Amino acid sequence: MEPYLYLTPAIIFFMTFVYVPFLRTIVMSFSITNLRGEPVAFVGFQNYIDTFSSASFINSIKVTFQFVGLVAVPSILVGLALALLASKKTVASRAYELMFSTPMAIASAPAAIIWTMIFHPTNGLLSYVLQKETNWLADPSTAIFAVAAVTIWLNIGINFIYLLTGVRNIPGELIESSEVDGATYFQKLYKIMLPMLSPQLFFVFFLNIIMSFQAFGQVRLLTQGGPEETTNVLVYSIYREAFFYNRFEMACVQSLVLFAIMLVFTLIQFKFEKKGVHYQ
Repeated sequence: MEPYLYLTPAIIFFMTFVYVPFLRTIVMSFSITNLRGEPVAFVGFQNYIDTFSSASFINSIKVTFQFVGLVAVPSILVGLALALLASKKTVASRAYELMFSTPMAIASAPAAIIWTMIFHPTNGLLSYVLQKETNWLADPSTAIFAVAAVTIWLNIGINFIYLLTGVRNIPGELIESSEVDGATYFQKLYKIMLPMLSPQLFFVFFLNIIMSFQAFGQVRLLTQGGPEETTNVLVYSIYREAFFYNRFEMACVQSLVLFAIMLVFTLIQFKFEKKGVHYQ
């Protein structure tokens, strides 16, 4: 009985802030709500029918998966490249580690302000370098790429730390023996380093997918889902339904859809974790 007493605070915490709100979300998704978000009438699956019949919702699903594709893989590749660059401990390695991991310590709000100045159509750094005035955040053809670039930059730090740890844990004897055998750098990377990094790569791959699905702050501050809903990812769509239109029931339906999508990816992660990952 004593172990359960130690678990009681955690159980109460999860019941209060996780399970009860989740159950309330399910109840509200089958109801009509008032302006205070309280269920007033049961409507069955009508909210789900209306949601999946909405062109805006379908578009938000497409935009979300497009956004995840634009962010997840590039974030990992950049983080891996930086980890490989900083893998050898030198005099300046501490400076590299600090510089490459800094984005992790910056919240999405100040990051959005920094990148708003970079993306400024006339005075921004990007327009100056390219010698071309482009309203990157207001152009439907470039807005999602601009927001994705900000998100990649925000994610680089945590990817760098995980992958750098993995690179430095690779036994030096393996690298040295491959060099004696005449292996090139890319042969060492492909045959030794990447297989040895598979646990970290597998973890950061799904971590970046989840973080991309949850991206909100930069979307809200940079584009507010526009222009023409080209950056209206599912998380921002949920926020808009609840706090712009006061349709809390629709926001709950979309929240459960997002939960289902992330649950699928989590189950995929658990299923394939031991099939493509080499721990030794």
